[in-house]
Amino acid sequence: MNKCIFLDRDGVLNKDRVDYVYSEKYLEILPGVKESLLSLKKAGYLLIVITNQSGIAKGIYTEADMHHVHKLMQEDWEGCINDFYFAPWHPSVSESLTRKPDSLMFEKAIAKYKVDINSSWMIGDKNRDLVPAKKLGIKTIQVDNQDSEVADYKVSSLPNALDIILGVA
Repeated sequence: MNKCIFLDRDGVLNKDRVDYVYSEKYLEILPGVKESLLSLKKAGYLLIVITNQSGIAKGIYTEADMHHVHKLMQEDWEGCINDFYFAPWHPSVSESLTRKPDSLMFEKAIAKYKVDINSSWMIGDKNRDLVPAKKLGIKTIQVDNQDSEVADYKVSSLPNALDIILGVA
């Protein structure tokens, strides 16, 4: 069984934009993210991004655009992300159990990578990121210190989450 850090993308790894992050022009990696990811990897965690990408369903950008952004992230982060799971749906266009706050993306990753949920974490910036993790018994950390009734822990950024994860692990 493997321990894993599940990560939301927009708002945790890169700056979130109301009009979506779908090209290099809009991609702004948050401070300390690369170092944090490499530290978690060194500590033996799988790193899996779980992200809603509703701009695809809305026709704002393509799946290829999103994959290009993920490729740029991987290049910057020395290829440390084990996998990217994405839900290209939006309720105004199409429904799917993969879209957070549903848990299907998590369940697929858990099965594929033989994840031990008891030694794994989900880091997100919104309740909808954390709800499926809590449902599955995965510990949760919310970044941005937003008000959350779901989060086990709240921190201001991904680098601050390391103290909790590595301190508890």
